[in-house]
Amino acid sequence: MEKGKVIVIEGTDCSGKETQSKLLEKNLKKLGMKCKRFGFPMYDTPTGKIVGGAYLGKPEIFPSFFKEGAVNVDSHVASLYYAADRKYNIPKIEEYIDKGYYVILDRYTSSNQAHQGSKILDDDDRFDMYQWIDKLEYWLLKLPKPDITIFLHVPFENTIELRKNREFIDEHEKSEEHLKNAEKAYLELSGLYGWKKIECIRNNKLRPIDDISNEILSIIKKIK
Repeated sequence: MEKGKVIVIEGTDCSGKETQSKLLEKNLKKLGMKCKRFGFPMYDTPTGKIVGGAYLGKPEIFPSFFKEGAVNVDSHVASLYYAADRKYNIPKIEEYIDKGYYVILDRYTSSNQAHQGSKILDDDDRFDMYQWIDKLEYWLLKLPKPDITIFLHVPFENTIELRKNREFIDEHEKSEEHLKNAEKAYLELSGLYGWKKIECIRNNKLRPIDDISNEILSIIKKIK
């Protein structure tokens, strides 16, 4: 049996990653394709609860253990929490890959690279961080590499406006500086890894959900 494909939906804050990954699963199933969606961190698992609560301090879980705030935690330390969540949960994903499914991942290693790399202002050191996480997750932990990564881009200025509609925000989302630096990191990584970039803002407004979804689907149909 031919192995499945790993599709990663990545993006800046408020870009609709969860919405678009769910729509992609729905649309692929309509086309008769075997597919399964997962999201990282997996907040309902032991490792995901550590990330969501102990590190990020999501209000619906419990406050962060890090009194300095998640954005001030050393990038190497923080990266290990996210990597552990993927390593712990990857067996259930590999089952579907082995059965020939299209596996859709809402965030993956690329999120770790962007958010932890964004904490490092020196260009050379930040690029070293990208490579360190790449080696950690793909080489040392042997996580499956994506066949394609689709990057949903919402500029920082639009993110700030869209964020006002959220009831709860975590430690990363509270920091405008972090969000701005994360956008820069995402754009760098998109160029480095050749991600398929989709601009979600048109005429200073968020594009219709179906408009973005159709663009994503057209990209996926070209995967061989």
